[in-house]
Amino acid sequence: MIIERAKEVLRIEAEAIEALIDRIGESFSLAVEMILKSKGRVVVTGIGKSGHIGRKIAATLASTGTPSLFLHPVEGRHGDLGMVTGDDVVLAISNSGETAEIKELLPFIKEIGAKVIVLTGKADSTLAKDSHIILDVSVEKEACPLGLAPTASTTASLAMGDALAMTLLDKRGFKKKDFARFHPGGSLGKKSRRKK
Repeated sequence: MIIERAKEVLRIEAEAIEALIDRIGESFSLAVEMILKSKGRVVVTGIGKSGHIGRKIAATLASTGTPSLFLHPVEGRHGDLGMVTGDDVVLAISNSGETAEIKELLPFIKEIGAKVIVLTGKADSTLAKDSHIILDVSVEKEACPLGLAPTASTTASLAMGDALAMTLLDKRGFKKKDFARFHPGGSLGKKSRRKK
């Protein structure tokens, strides 16, 4: 039972990622072009598990040539919104598309003049309707047997973030030497600085 359950979780999450492949289309291209044309940074925001995924996406973007930071939506309403400029692109992550903290923050982000891309599982949600670009990361079901704990949905969001980051890396012509400049420490730092 233990092995079977673990395999089922991995199957569900693998299917969630596989389903994203067919959704890579015009909206994805528009998101990449928007970020490339931006004179600012990518400001990633999310709360709860989406916030944890957002932190990882921001870190991946930053280390692969796309200046990025994470903005906690609650802290954003208490002064940290000053991190956002009109030149930035905000990447908001919300599976439901109804996350109150992000819905409350979005009008202020738009007032600043930043563009908004939403990663959501609900294309007809409030956040989707209030964004400039929607990236659909909907999943058929969560791997959680209760259907509650974010599992497949967070995996899909993370994978879409990686697809964005690696596409941007490629479009920017980001090379191993650039990676070495941003990541001097650890095993990856050594590997990126190794001469062949």
